[in-house]
Amino acid sequence: MCAAVTETGQSRTGTPHVVVVGGGIAGLAAAHRALGAGARVTVLEASPRLGGKLHAGEIEGVRVDLGAESMLARRPEAVDLAREVGLGELLQPPGTATAALWTRGELRPMPKGHVMGVPGDAAALAGVVSAEGLRRIAEDSELPATEVGEDIAVGRYVADRLGREVVDRLVEPLLGGVYAGDAYRISMRAAVPQLFEVARTHRSLTEGVRDIQARAGKQQGAVPVFMGIEGGIGRLPLAVADSVRARGGDILTGAAVTELRRTGAGQNGAGWRIVAGESVFEADAVVIALPAPHAARLLAAESPAAAAELTAVEYASMALVTLAYRTEDAATLPSGSGFLVPPVDGHTIKAATFSANKWGWSAAENRGLRVLRTSIGRYGDEDDLSRADDDLIRVARGDLRAATGLDALPVAARVTRWDQGLPQYPVGHQARVARVRRYVGALPGLAVCGAAYDGVGIPACVASAAAAVDLVVGRGPASSTADGARE
Repeated sequence: MCAAVTETGQSRTGTPHVVVVGGGIAGLAAAHRALGAGARVTVLEASPRLGGKLHAGEIEGVRVDLGAESMLARRPEAVDLAREVGLGELLQPPGTATAALWTRGELRPMPKGHVMGVPGDAAALAGVVSAEGLRRIAEDSELPATEVGEDIAVGRYVADRLGREVVDRLVEPLLGGVYAGDAYRISMRAAVPQLFEVARTHRSLTEGVRDIQARAGKQQGAVPVFMGIEGGIGRLPLAVADSVRARGGDILTGAAVTELRRTGAGQNGAGWRIVAGESVFEADAVVIALPAPHAARLLAAESPAAAAELTAVEYASMALVTLAYRTEDAATLPSGSGFLVPPVDGHTIKAATFSANKWGWSAAENRGLRVLRTSIGRYGDEDDLSRADDDLIRVARGDLRAATGLDALPVAARVTRWDQGLPQYPVGHQARVARVRRYVGALPGLAVCGAAYDGVGIPACVASAAAAVDLVVGRGPASSTADGARE
């Protein structure tokens, strides 16, 4: 049971007390930021485990990630946080950037020279799309500009410019790997803002993509696109939590918040009362770092308008099937990091990762085993998730056999289910987020953060947390949350 706290940090110590609701990476990053700003911090997490979608585990003694496994390195927020909490020497880029698409009956090399599946030149997709598809891409330079208005679905815009085959064979699986969503629903402005800017400034999409690539080539240098952590990304939230505790922050698990009420007892009309079980907490500021539906329930009493907006945010569910094979039994596996699977091809798995190929640390501790991960389920395609675990394992093995020839029995298998795991960013998402923040911003000392707002990747969640804390402790908006959702 949580110990009851009835005083505000401001009134007793002169130090503002910030309560963070939610112990995923956004909530823990918010606590880390608030401590750095001189606040007293309490984190309340409903479940017995910290980390949210970042979850470290094992299979046959090999450490694995049971959720997200990497973070975008060309945004600094997550990598900087890892360094701040002592993980800098454990940061590792993938051992290989080579990946494949399982489409049109075989594994095909992932094309180069594209932005989220959109090519700068038709030749980049040779072998992935048909000859007719290549001809359709070439028509882009002759078409009039496409009107995109305030927002447009990625799939709709790309199909208008380049044809549906590009969307179905490449854009869809790449977007699905990030959002577990449907390209024909996902907001281009929110999910791929650089393409939205191209749509507003260029008549030709392929020409605009070439411009993006030229700028990126000058800016990126040798910085890897993604970064992992030795032992798994699941170590990041645990290290952040250790840092928070070491600096005097309180973290309580099994502390489900059931009530949030404004008291006005703090500075500038702020002041909040938080109820978690039999415990009551008084705070000068509250940061809600929860999935949208849970945030909506907490906000219903104080901001019905924000709650209504958040209730409308939809989520996708998925499952990860992790398999361990004897190294000699997995000799047929390709040498790359894995493959993506376009839904149009009709298979059950949506992606496969060859962990020992992708991560050097996994290969080093494999104990004579090779670990693979497959993902199943996406928005609008979740029927397979009703299968029992054994059935999901059987289906995943069948697809792996068809794609790679791997026919051996695994020595171990594990299913991890993420019900309502990833928020969806439909057309109009940024406008909805702006409304939520306007409603929440009318309540002094309250802010929201997390994957439902500015991006589903780890750096975006960390940046969202920083912005929320800066608002409630007086620094003003964080500079790291520029327009557009990014990983």
